[in-house]
Amino acid sequence: MGRMGPEGESSRVIADRYRLEARLGRGGMGVVWRATDRLLGRRVAVKELPLDETLSAEEARQQRDRTLREARAVAQLHHPHIVVVHDVVVDDGRPYIVMELIEGGSLADHVAAHGPVGPVEAARIGIALLGALRTAHAAGVLHRDLKPANVLLEDGTDRVVLTDFGIARVEGATTLTESGSFVGSPEYTAPERMSGGRTGPASDLWSLGALLCAALTGESPFRRDSLGGILHAVVSEEVRPPAQAGPLLPVVRGLLERDPERRMDADRAERMLRAFLELGRTPELRPDAERRGVTRGVLVAVLLVTATGAVGVSAAALLMDRDGDGGGTPATSVPETPPAETSSPGVPTATVTVTRPFPPGRTEPRPYAGGG
Repeated sequence: MGRMGPEGESSRVIADRYRLEARLGRGGMGVVWRATDRLLGRRVAVKELPLDETLSAEEARQQRDRTLREARAVAQLHHPHIVVVHDVVVDDGRPYIVMELIEGGSLADHVAAHGPVGPVEAARIGIALLGALRTAHAAGVLHRDLKPANVLLEDGTDRVVLTDFGIARVEGATTLTESGSFVGSPEYTAPERMSGGRTGPASDLWSLGALLCAALTGESPFRRDSLGGILHAVVSEEVRPPAQAGPLLPVVRGLLERDPERRMDADRAERMLRAFLELGRTPELRPDAERRGVTRGVLVAVLLVTATGAVGVSAAALLMDRDGDGGGTPATSVPETPPAETSSPGVPTATVTVTRPFPPGRTEPRPYAGGG
């Protein structure tokens, strides 16, 4: 296995082929290394996936097999705006995903260093991500963690690359992350996922709407000072897209529709963004207030039960990644008080680390090929 060097460096060789050289990022979904493929003589990125040491040998084997199966499904995705997966290997019982190395920082890095982007650049990024999501969804793969930290901007080309399918789900499969816990970045997570509802392609599109707001303003519209505040904002508070969205407001509003059945689909969103780039404007959507109260009422009720019940701790235990992990009036039948926070007296607690999506102090983009 080799030896560890100074912090962030390693001299390990895995699978007798990939030399891990420098750590690029760490998070709840693993460690990403800059590495060299000794067989082909090329630079790659390697994600080292964590294993739960509390599992039995059989449970660990099942977890590893599930991880590999889903990683291989992602490896079948071919799109210019999806990171290329070269290989999936197991070394000393631990799975690793070998990916292309993108020389450039994430969208989160870019906004932290240079400030929010303008509507034209946001539209360009949105179109690229919609194409990537359409390809993934057509193959039955849901990303489930779309956020600025998982969107890379390649140096020299400005190529937009969607990465870190670390908590992706193949539709119809039980996944690595579904062990009773919720995994994701709450500021970018669709309300139906927050409340334990069915997750589908529309959930990724909600995340895209939040991401576009963050790119245009520097933060998600659902950022709050506490986990409970985030949950309440996502599920029940009036969604107020930022004024900076300007001509993209119709798209943002459509993507941030709480009812997934009525949420704007990828095809329409892309058509509207392309129309903006070509004509300088997007068509307005007609408001439909009639449907809002019922959908929010159901979501808030489910969330309140989840947040206060003894079995609700897992659903509130949101695991944050290293870079960011982390509308309308509530229905009259639902209390206006926000759900109890996990630290409230008398309520079961869960340890949660909430971090900002754009870490302070970072001034220069850096090579990176996947979120944590």
